[in-house]
Amino acid sequence: MAQTAPAPAAAASAPTTNLETVVVSGRRAALESAQKIKQNSDEIVDSIVADDIGKLPDRSVTEVLQRIVGVTIERTMARNDPEHYSVEGSGVNIRGLSYVRSEMNGRDTFSANGGRALNFEDVPPELMAGIDVYKNPSAEQIEGAVGGLVNLRTALPFDYQGFKGSVTVQEGYTKLNGKKKPSASGLLVNSWNTDLGRIGVLLNAATSKSATRSDFFQIEPYYPRTDAVVGQTPGSYLWVPKGAQWRTLEFERKRDGLYGALQWKKDDVDSSFTYFRSKYRMQWDEQAIFAQTEPYKIRVTNGKFDDQGALISGTLTNNDGSLLNFNDDTRTATRNSKTEDFAWRLNWKANDRWSFSSDLQYVKASTRGLDSTVATGVGMQKEVLDLSGSTPSLTFDAADRAYLADAKNYYWGFTMEHLDRSEGTQKSWKGDARYRFEHPVLQDLRFGVRFTDRQAVSSTNPSGYHWQAISQPWTAGGPAYLSDYPGGTVTNTFNNFFGGSVPTPPSVVFPSVAQAAGFPASYSVLHKYGADNCVAKLTAAGQNTDTCSQWPFAFTPEGLGSDIAQDIQSGSGNKQSEKTQAAFAQLRFGFDEWKLPVDGNVGVRVVRTQNDALGYTSFAGTDPAKLQLGGVPVPNIPKYQKLETFKNSYTDVLPSLNLKLQAAHDLQFRFAAAKAIARPDFDRLQASTTLSQNISSTATTVTSVSQSGSAKGNPLLLPTRSTQEDVTAEWYFSRAGSLTVAAFHKDLKDIVINQTSTFRLPDVSGNLQPFSVTSPINGASGKLTGVELAFQTYFDKLPGWLSGFGVQGNYTYVDSKSNLYNPVDSPYCSGGNTADNFGLNLNGCDTDGRQFGSLPLQGLSRKAFNLTLMYDQGPLSARLAYSWRSRYLQAINVNGTQGTDGLVTDPNSPNKGQTNVAWGLPVWAESYGQLDAGVSYKLLNDQLSLGLEAQNLNSARQRQLMQQHVGYMTRGLFYTGPRYVVTARYTF
Repeated sequence: MAQTAPAPAAAASAPTTNLETVVVSGRRAALESAQKIKQNSDEIVDSIVADDIGKLPDRSVTEVLQRIVGVTIERTMARNDPEHYSVEGSGVNIRGLSYVRSEMNGRDTFSANGGRALNFEDVPPELMAGIDVYKNPSAEQIEGAVGGLVNLRTALPFDYQGFKGSVTVQEGYTKLNGKKKPSASGLLVNSWNTDLGRIGVLLNAATSKSATRSDFFQIEPYYPRTDAVVGQTPGSYLWVPKGAQWRTLEFERKRDGLYGALQWKKDDVDSSFTYFRSKYRMQWDEQAIFAQTEPYKIRVTNGKFDDQGALISGTLTNNDGSLLNFNDDTRTATRNSKTEDFAWRLNWKANDRWSFSSDLQYVKASTRGLDSTVATGVGMQKEVLDLSGSTPSLTFDAADRAYLADAKNYYWGFTMEHLDRSEGTQKSWKGDARYRFEHPVLQDLRFGVRFTDRQAVSSTNPSGYHWQAISQPWTAGGPAYLSDYPGGTVTNTFNNFFGGSVPTPPSVVFPSVAQAAGFPASYSVLHKYGADNCVAKLTAAGQNTDTCSQWPFAFTPEGLGSDIAQDIQSGSGNKQSEKTQAAFAQLRFGFDEWKLPVDGNVGVRVVRTQNDALGYTSFAGTDPAKLQLGGVPVPNIPKYQKLETFKNSYTDVLPSLNLKLQAAHDLQFRFAAAKAIARPDFDRLQASTTLSQNISSTATTVTSVSQSGSAKGNPLLLPTRSTQEDVTAEWYFSRAGSLTVAAFHKDLKDIVINQTSTFRLPDVSGNLQPFSVTSPINGASGKLTGVELAFQTYFDKLPGWLSGFGVQGNYTYVDSKSNLYNPVDSPYCSGGNTADNFGLNLNGCDTDGRQFGSLPLQGLSRKAFNLTLMYDQGPLSARLAYSWRSRYLQAINVNGTQGTDGLVTDPNSPNKGQTNVAWGLPVWAESYGQLDAGVSYKLLNDQLSLGLEAQNLNSARQRQLMQQHVGYMTRGLFYTGPRYVVTARYTF
């Protein structure tokens, strides 16, 4: 009874008849069903219902969700990695917020990704009967949805009358890489009346493959230069990127789903048992070339600059005549994830007044991944850039292309491995009761309790991403060239780059995918190349070769421990537990006798949360060899390792009110107010901290010493809390026609941000040495205000076949503002990895050391809209859908747009003019719109349906921007091209 979403109606998948006996099916029936859910719900909810058995209107649950008003999706593979594109979409935001909770049939469910929600792209949409998005919480709903709640609904056997079945086969085609992949799903359901009661069985299975490709043209951050061109005006700055590059990524995934349900009912007792399993396996292989050039050596010739001094076009070379250094890597990443959900529900209607329910659930989720990179290196004599157009371009002459295609010009560069594994389990039970009143105002009182016990363990290799040079221009012996150490490489010609709409980039020699996938054995061979080259070169020069057996030539692969205890001890593992106890009471009422009837509910939910986290704070100790060198003194800090268990608990009281005023039979208004919480993700609650001492030196002299650290998380974090209000106006002028408006406001506090703090360890003399440690804290508040507008209708009054046309559209506007609890007032950043460089993670810092000031909440587009043209008449159903969202902030200070070589321009800094300030740019996704389409036709008395779907028909390009003080500069362009799917579905 605590599940407030209406049960999925059989009309969602079976023909329905209206008073004029016109058969309503397909998308029209689905819209009618979704509209009824929205109209009759106690809360503010928007829904999408399958328009046929096993058929939601998109290829993934994520893509389905983007059609709902107020919902936007991310198109990068991870929020903290904006350099890799997700063709089917990834993270989901509701009303601009990522605090989204996921349910399966009203029960909490999740993936083992360090977060609290499902990876919606992991879930087969073929298993879903519908999706509901709740915008405001009520007391009987499980806590945790500040942004909103996504409830995935599957069918139960009694939703169908007797025997039913369907089989679907599909073939998908991606135009950019020319690959085809199949999919299939099937459903069987039946129910029987027996002496023991009515019994129903449902089995649904799905499997699908996908192979996509994304091409990426990328520009490096711009640096302020006083000597970028010959004869530059003294004291002036010209802003020049250190290079541009290109990459391509091949992505393949296999998604399997299995859902089964047993249902039983006899007299006043009914019960259901459900099992859901989703398996997700993916691999992506990327080949990318990227600049490793020294930015302050670049000279521009034939340069053109805008009025801010930023480069528009020109030729880049090194001012000392050396080659522009580039690395080109092959990166392969694999991931295997699985979520299993067991649930048993028992309902008992004791009498006309009292009813009770018990709901027992067990969820188990796991994931394991390998991310491996092997790189070669190459030099370029020049790069000719033209950044003036909508598509940045590079120009290469025949000599440039021949040089890059010749393997003997390349050397073995570096390796980098990352391994992780996570597992999460949750046991939960809730018991609810409902008492029905015989009263003109009071309808019923619902109350209940819920208990959960959730365990999460996770491990990575100790360094996270373990970068180690094979050979580089700066290593002893210099580069190990392929001409001396051949084999294990391939030449990528970048065929059909950007679908042929841009000039083909030069061919580049890359390590083979096998070199990256062969970790650790392949790594050992490659690093021996570096060591052998070091020995050979130093021996030939008559130098001592002892350094050839030290880092980076002394290769030690990093892996995972044999168990979680070993990983915790190494500082790379975490073990967490969370227990919650919740109780709620909710009163439903209705003033039906009023001239304008009002009904609603008022309630309160009280929940206590207890967290335990286990982890080590560790420091490997000062390198003894560095203590013997002269120059800057090196503090001698002994090895440190301490195992700690952190305990955290808090209690939240969450009142809620939902009111609905019926102004007419087709016009209603709502008001909702509530308090809500969003607990921190589990990856933010980890307890391990790794400290390091960074010593730069020559063979005899220490040039600099710094101490830093990285906390995997903060186990003492509190939830982000929200006080929120909603107002709606809803006009339902036909069975599938409505116009709705919603206004909302949220006050947020205790938003989690990253901030640097100081951790101190004693050296051998007892003096405390400071380590600057970056960790998450509850460090900001925010306000969110917005409006949603949605409209849908069929043009039924048009004559004949024209009456099948319809339109569906929605628009969302959201404005946000965040405030730091400890504002950073200085306009400049200072230092590198030091405790006083607070602005780096909070506001972002430019390559000239200047801060950017207050930034909006991440992931929030100010505007978004969907527009769908539909046709649904007889056996023919079609749609043409366009989805668009405006610019939004993706991340701050992440890989690719961060460094420690910024120019100090602070006039009050003693380091003015030096190039040692840490910088990290805000990265934005530019506005993006995608056109999708689908058409289906039913044959054989509607039993056979043939369809064609297309995604990204407009070949949209996702532009990425990096914010700098000279403007929002293009960071890169993603291109994926169109995708097509042919479908055949047979129902019986």
